[in-house]
Amino acid sequence: MTAPLKAIDGNADLPTLMNELATQARAAARVLALAPPEQKNRALAAIERAIRENAPAILAANTEDVAEARASGATSAFVDRLTLTHARVDAMADGVATVRNIPDPVGAVTESWQRPNGMTIERVRVPLGVIAVIFESRPNVAADAGVLCLKSGNAVILRGGSDSFRSCRAIHDCLVQGLREAGLPEAAITLVPTRDRAAVGLLLTGLNGGVDVIVPRGGKSLVARVEAEARVPVFAHLEGVNHVYVDRSANLEMAKSIVLNAKMRRPGVCGAAETLLVDRASASLKPLVEMLIDAGCEVRGDETVQRVDARVKPATEEDWDTEYEDAIIAARIVDGVDEAIAHIHQHGSRHTDAVVTEDKAVAEKFLNEVDSAIVLHNASTQFADGGEFGFGAEIGIATGKFHARGPVGAEQLTSFKYRIHGTGQTRP
Repeated sequence: MTAPLKAIDGNADLPTLMNELATQARAAARVLALAPPEQKNRALAAIERAIRENAPAILAANTEDVAEARASGATSAFVDRLTLTHARVDAMADGVATVRNIPDPVGAVTESWQRPNGMTIERVRVPLGVIAVIFESRPNVAADAGVLCLKSGNAVILRGGSDSFRSCRAIHDCLVQGLREAGLPEAAITLVPTRDRAAVGLLLTGLNGGVDVIVPRGGKSLVARVEAEARVPVFAHLEGVNHVYVDRSANLEMAKSIVLNAKMRRPGVCGAAETLLVDRASASLKPLVEMLIDAGCEVRGDETVQRVDARVKPATEEDWDTEYEDAIIAARIVDGVDEAIAHIHQHGSRHTDAVVTEDKAVAEKFLNEVDSAIVLHNASTQFADGGEFGFGAEIGIATGKFHARGPVGAEQLTSFKYRIHGTGQTRP
């Protein structure tokens, strides 16, 4: 069911192609901005149905991508991020259904007030315009980004990694099918039809005003390149150097459950814990370390952590700043919550950090003082996901502080404008 490519690698005038895609996306964005919620929801319903019906084609395309990745020597964590299963395709479709059912953000009046001269001022949500999403490995991002942009009235240009090229094409076919059935322009969700890496550089230029915002979704090198070269605003999604701090008052069984899930549920996702901090006054260090190692996780620790289990490897200074995206965790002892917070501020990426404690004062201090996009008390860092927030999906986790922070869902993909209603007022 894969649609023919508009460009074949190495045989296209890429700058012309990319500018044409942006021009078409801009025209589609104007239509989407005015599309009624019912029409967008019809498209989302058709997309959900298409994903479920075409799951075999999506999985077949993904099997080819995974085989190619394995042949090239990709790590097990990378392969896990790339791999789709029946359950993951079902989850992708479920996410589309959730997005369809959330309130439409476009046109929502967030504030309204009246001035002494009788004028009424409203602040109203409006789409951003054309969003370029540049992502690596995880093909489900194509669906997440496509439907969130559709719901929020934005056109989107998707540029997936070369490793997920076939998978993204199969998913994109479902997105286009939904647009077509609802009578919306197919250019509303565009997939860059080439693996040529030069396409990324062209997107970063903004394509002569054709792109309003860029969202990078991938490793540290991709995000760094986008932030360094982009000529349009960027939703920063830095690496997830995430921490779990286990306080002296923590319930041991709860701590074990949370730490194991935070690290090992899916070690390759950005919400995975990368550093374990344990209060020196806690008795949980040895059981936590033994549990992680027995579960297949490599533990790299400071001298105290090394002493509790001979299998622990020495940690280097670099380990405290590393996003492993693998079954590896750095662990160290800290003297209470203040030292834990200081470590997180020095080494964290302001993504997601958790505290496990039964002490309400410790929890309150941690939640108030840790300056991360997501902070949790007695819960796994793997909840750093737009779907788990009730957004249906996410376009990424924004770690900056401008415009959006945390999971970027449909509402976060809007800006606002002011509407003023007068009765003939003029300014003296």
